[in-house]
Amino acid sequence: MGRKERREREQKRQSYASKHSAEKRKQLLIAIGILGVIAGIVAYASWIFISLPAVPPDAPPNAGALGSAHAHAAILVEVFGDRPDFTSPAYQFKSNWIHFEGGDGSTIHKHATGVTLEFFFESLGITVNEECFVLPNGRDYCTDSEYQLRFFINGEEVSDIHTHEIEEDDRILISYGATPDELRSQLLRLDNQILIKR
Repeated sequence: MGRKERREREQKRQSYASKHSAEKRKQLLIAIGILGVIAGIVAYASWIFISLPAVPPDAPPNAGALGSAHAHAAILVEVFGDRPDFTSPAYQFKSNWIHFEGGDGSTIHKHATGVTLEFFFESLGITVNEECFVLPNGRDYCTDSEYQLRFFINGEEVSDIHTHEIEEDDRILISYGATPDELRSQLLRLDNQILIKR
């Protein structure tokens, strides 16, 4: 083999090695770029996950995780013998934690531990305390010298219900302006009320 042939062969080998090396470098840079993008996505996702609050912002104070409980309670509210229309869309499914649903206004559905009736009524825009029952339109029914706001849980009169956490099959009566006979009738109606369990 002549010198010229050897030189050409050497040049071809160097050219091939150079091209092969450039191709490997290009593949390495692409791989580094892809890994960098993946690392960036993982870092961003981790930062978002760490930044998220542990409890959703609409969660009631002291509530467990959604799904940590599932309880149903019957409720009857009567004001001078009239009942607020809780079947109205204005009162339906206002919170994932505790709500009326399916067009029914007589069964409360609770979906987490630690959720009180106070939170339930607040989600409906209703204020309830020891003295008053206040509807979203501002109409209030407060105990005074003529009329009394009364609360019953499972047939027992209680002075306040806002801290009560419903349990399965509870029966809750809020009554304003009722005579003793009307109260007995309301309690009987509540006892016969069908719970809608979903």
